[in-house]
Amino acid sequence: QVQLVESGGGLVQAGGSLRLSCAASGSIFSINKMGWYRQAPGKQRELVATSTSGGSTNYADSVKGRFTISRDNAKNTVYLQMNSLKPEDTAVYYCNANILTQAMGVWRSFWGRGTQVTVSS
Repeated sequence: QVQLVESGGGLVQAGGSLRLSCAASGSIFSINKMGWYRQAPGKQRELVATSTSGGSTNYADSVKGRFTISRDNAKNTVYLQMNSLKPEDTAVYYCNANILTQAMGVWRSFWGRGTQVTVSS
């Protein structure tokens, strides 16, 4: 099967930086969109940033200019560089990827288990 494993979360002071990584492994034929979502306590999961295999990116307005998504297609890995972090960025960050597990299969959405990011004021 397919696994997405996130790393890089932690505790940081406001204004600091963190870099998240997410590596996809398993039965992978192709990956299209990869991205990051987050969920704060008591709130719904929301989009942070996405990146297509063609290089197009999309960001939530709240993170534009502070976060940068990138990916290494050869390693099936997506990154999220987070700068100028704010307390409101505190959340569990989840990796998501649209993956084709076989040539004649269907695209499926996979999620990682999440990594906690805590920004102190």
